[in-house]
Amino acid sequence: MESNFLSAVFLPLALFIIMLGMGLGLTLEDFKRVVIEPKAVIIGLIAQLIMLPILGFLLATIFPLSPELAVGVMILVACPGGSTSNMVTYLVQGNVALSITLTVISSLVTIFTIPLVVNLAMQRFIGEGVALELPFVKTIIQIGVITFVPVTLGMLIHRYLPQFAANVEKWVKWISLFFLGLIIVGLLLKERANVLTFFLQVGGITLTLNLLTMALGYTIAILGKLDERTARAITVEVGIQNGTLAIAVASAPTLLNTPSMAIPAAIYSLIMFATSAGFAWLIKSRQVRRVKL
Repeated sequence: MESNFLSAVFLPLALFIIMLGMGLGLTLEDFKRVVIEPKAVIIGLIAQLIMLPILGFLLATIFPLSPELAVGVMILVACPGGSTSNMVTYLVQGNVALSITLTVISSLVTIFTIPLVVNLAMQRFIGEGVALELPFVKTIIQIGVITFVPVTLGMLIHRYLPQFAANVEKWVKWISLFFLGLIIVGLLLKERANVLTFFLQVGGITLTLNLLTMALGYTIAILGKLDERTARAITVEVGIQNGTLAIAVASAPTLLNTPSMAIPAAIYSLIMFATSAGFAWLIKSRQVRRVKL
């Protein structure tokens, strides 16, 4: 797969389809949960939009990373949630409605926060004279086009063609995972000479990030005295990042156009499936033990 085609055509198209699939399962009623369940939503958003970037910055500072990979980690933590987190929440029997609400709200907010976080990260890790920069207004518009527009389109289809939306939605979710897999494979093939080196460099920090953010999500939910299903949803939403969006920001020609910065997101996207499976197994084991008792 040619890298230009991957980053310029396939990646934005894949992200558009993923966000469209998210919109197919949403209605305006879903956003009323912000009023109905403000505590859970506020706790989740604070963890995603404030605590997650702080944790990512601390880890990127502690771990011995090259400047580009450190920025790649910050791009990753600037992109919380995603359609994958909704699917994982469903698999662990969490509060799916809350998961979707958090994903959509954070996706809309990060249209504005991504350029801010990434530019600060590049100034911190690469230096004052950095040539790379995300133009704030242009980035807002571009990320809005590949996130807000398809979500809105999906919601309109759900509103006016509900049966069609219901039939398509379940397929789009699996197609989304397939696209994410192809994107990761394409990036790893492009950087195949350095894959082992990159995995050794960022495997530790991405695994640590994944485990700590899941622990953070669960802890803050329990401290907030939220119920178990809600705690699971927040655990997944905080712990599972939007790897597809992070890869797009790092490697798309119209944004940073630096594929090496996408490596943390690509490695993370592989690791998060293993940790998500572990989390699902842990939940299942606890349920079995409770039944036996």
